[in-house]
Amino acid sequence: METKGLTCKIPLDLHNQISEEIRETESNMSKFIEMVIREHYQKGEVNMTEKGKTLAFQVSGELFQRIKEYLVLYEKTYHRRLTQKEFVISLIEQALEEAEEEFEAARAAAHESQQEQAESGPEAAECRDPDADASDEDNAQDSEVPPTEDDAERDLA
Repeated sequence: METKGLTCKIPLDLHNQISEEIRETESNMSKFIEMVIREHYQKGEVNMTEKGKTLAFQVSGELFQRIKEYLVLYEKTYHRRLTQKEFVISLIEQALEEAEEEFEAARAAAHESQQEQAESGPEAAECRDPDADASDEDNAQDSEVPPTEDDAERDLA
């Protein structure tokens, strides 16, 4: 593909914003400008599901500093730069995978429990005599009644 240069002057704050995004995405200025221009000309043609969605949130200064320190340590340890975006996305994906596994385990346990109840439920109901249960309860209540003072006096006399 044949290419041609494009030069322009933009405000410094916008340039700094673009430069930061390019660093975070590990891209370069040419790719970034090409992407912006293509998006401009393909406004209606791009399906919204193909585009990324922005997930933005604020964190405390302390947490932000810890993340920055982690990213520096990561780069020193693995000799590869890890962007904030990559780091956060990897954490979210890991948490979602773990949650999906937990949900699947919970569904399997609930299904197993339902099967056990279905298998043992009717048989257990057939084996029980409801009248026997009631008479057992009555007998248990009778034996649990504490003696009164009158009972104690009668026993002495």
